[in-house]
Amino acid sequence: MKVAILAGGAGSRLAEETKVRPKPMVEIGGIPILWHIMEHYARYGFSDFVIALGYLGDYIKEYVENYCRNSRNLKVDLGTGEVEYEYSQKRNWKIELIETGLTTLTGGRIKRLASYMGDGTFMLTWGDGLSDINLNDLLAFHRSHGKLATLTAVRPPARYGHLVFDGDQVVEFAEKPQASEGWINGAFFVLEPGVFDYIEGDQTQWEHEPLERLSQEGQLMAYKHTSFWQCMDTLREKHLLEKMWASGRPPWKNWD
Repeated sequence: MKVAILAGGAGSRLAEETKVRPKPMVEIGGIPILWHIMEHYARYGFSDFVIALGYLGDYIKEYVENYCRNSRNLKVDLGTGEVEYEYSQKRNWKIELIETGLTTLTGGRIKRLASYMGDGTFMLTWGDGLSDINLNDLLAFHRSHGKLATLTAVRPPARYGHLVFDGDQVVEFAEKPQASEGWINGAFFVLEPGVFDYIEGDQTQWEHEPLERLSQEGQLMAYKHTSFWQCMDTLREKHLLEKMWASGRPPWKNWD
């Protein structure tokens, strides 16, 4: 099963980082967030990736090329000039990097991937969000209802610290709790090829007409995820994820 990842946006709200690299390549613990996402999928056996490129797409191409080259053992005979490579990387991933336009919107990027996704069920997510979602359970839920689309519904993290009082005494402080009410689209979709028919063209925003129409026609289901989820839209959120990584127990990390 293929996994589509949208990695073409400019990431303007994270301009401190994205002036020189696309947002999916902003690093958490020295590793691009895109790679964290791919590691999570691969942990569940989903390692055939199709990545939609746009803004600074060459940066992602160069990273993948350099990763392959730098992951090999190298033996050089300076006397003869003979060079031998031995590939020692344990990741058995396939990665297709597809140019989908600089100004194409999310729906348009998805539609441009249609010919690469095959004729079966596929997964889709954004290149800037982390979660500890069980992808096998997500897929099982999708297959159980028979509709065209499943999105992962999450409770958004609260913006500020949450306080619990006993009179004027603070008895509980949580820096970044999940909100206790309300659900939002957390991405991590499972989709059938029929969803491409709901996307008109490059200037279609996936979150607007396609999802609205799928919902109206009873073809959109929600898998409710109540554990960890965090996007990286701002520098503050990047620092939050860095702090989690530095703790040695980042909640999304499920690989060695």
